Amino acid sequence: MPSETGIRHEAVAPTRTRWLAAGHEVDAHRHDDHQIVYAGRGVLAVTTGAVARGAPGNRAIWVPAGTVHAHRAYGELELHFVGLPAAENPLALDTPTVLAVGPLLRELIIAYTRDEDDDSPERARLRAVLLDRLQASPQQPLHLPAPTAPLLREVCAILRAAPADGRTLRELGRTVGAGDRTLSRLFRADLGMTFPQWRTQLRLQHALVLLADRMPVTAVAHACGCSSASAFIDAFRRAFGHTPGSHRDGP
Repeated sequence: MPSETGIRHEAVAPTRTRWLAAGHEVDAHRHDDHQIVYAGRGVLAVTTGAVARGAPGNRAIWVPAGTVHAHRAYGELELHFVGLPAAENPLALDTPTVLAVGPLLRELIIAYTRDEDDDSPERARLRAVLLDRLQASPQQPLHLPAPTAPLLREVCAILRAAPADGRTLRELGRTVGAGDRTLSRLFRADLGMTFPQWRTQLRLQHALVLLADRMPVTAVAHACGCSSASAFIDAFRRAFGHTPGSHRDGP
């Protein structure tokens, strides 16, 4: 139900599977429980506060209890939710986090969210194995913070509008009327990362969206500012552990 702030509040984070059409958005809401969100197909973007996190098929997102978050679907999205009581935090994480999802964990999440939610011994064993594999999942630094400093907002807006823009920070600084040293300090202080790191995250998330829309890999490489398709494939593989072609073709 909506609160006085307009943010929907749900006491219980459901465990279920849901299918969303491309472009579908779920408005800002929060749960009293923790939630694990996994996209078995398509790409999910979860926004929490000023940070957007992208989750392809080998990533899940941990959303702690009480965190205000919104969803957006890129491509046809098969979405799996695992709800956990607030008193149970197997990952000991208090902030939204992207987690790696291997083949076994993927199948466990899918099976657990598709089965009937009951108290059977079989389901309890499945849940125990799922939580065990979650605890062994490495965290993945795939997030794109939004700037608060006015100068950075201008720079980041330019790059969001054209991720392939290859201008240096000095060249972008001339456009917004700031020196590259000033902007470099702002990137570290405001966003917690360097300019090249932020632009790389932007381009990777842009690539996920384009691949979810079935764009050819060569065209995606060009749209993300890569010098060649092979350079893009190498960068994508280093970030996600598989090639963009296998990601686009789906599991």
